[in-house]
Amino acid sequence: MTYDLILGDYAYSSWSLRGWLLLHRFGLPYRVRILDFSADYSVAEQMADLAPARTVPTLITPEAAVVSDSLAMAEELATRHPEAGIWPNEPRARATARTLAAEMHSGFGALRGDCPMNLRTAYTGVVPSEAVLSDLARIETLWLHARATCAPDGPWLCGAYSAADAFFAPVAARIAGYDLPVSEVARAYVAAHLNDLAFRRWRAMGLCAVRPFRAMPNPMPLFPGLVRSRGRLRR
Repeated sequence: MTYDLILGDYAYSSWSLRGWLLLHRFGLPYRVRILDFSADYSVAEQMADLAPARTVPTLITPEAAVVSDSLAMAEELATRHPEAGIWPNEPRARATARTLAAEMHSGFGALRGDCPMNLRTAYTGVVPSEAVLSDLARIETLWLHARATCAPDGPWLCGAYSAADAFFAPVAARIAGYDLPVSEVARAYVAAHLNDLAFRRWRAMGLCAVRPFRAMPNPMPLFPGLVRSRGRLRR
């Protein structure tokens, strides 16, 4: 049973990162097709053979069902692979993880809009808007609640790594990449993502891909969590 996974640019597509983690991080078999964000025709046009899908990520099941939403992907994969641990087994932790993933899926528009994910660089001197600060405060409330009720010893939100963590991985990338103000507890959770081998693999693929570079007019230090040595990036 191998899934086909349709993704966007590794460096910029936060939704694609979530979808990829749902398969790669939980050891499920998949093949990848990458769409070209810089093409003259839209993502929807590039996916014309996958109707009704029109966004990334999209999952194609072995039976040719089209699952074109990351939260639907999480639920479908969890149903098909209960042994994978996509959601926690313990009822309270599972309910909490689903709540967190759902709010991330539908909210935090200011953070998404003002701080688009860019895994090729990092920024200093970014002054977040009040709306972004409000989003960050709410995110910290969710993280603290999950850790207090499900996983006080961390590093993940609800015990073992779950779909909730996959959904917040791009948030961690934004906080690190834009040096956004969060508490030390939240920063430790961000660091857990930056040091996660799956996340590092995804970012390495983004660095290797030949795509147009997107940047903001802020000084650009090395992306957090990496050490540069003799022209190479190492763990």
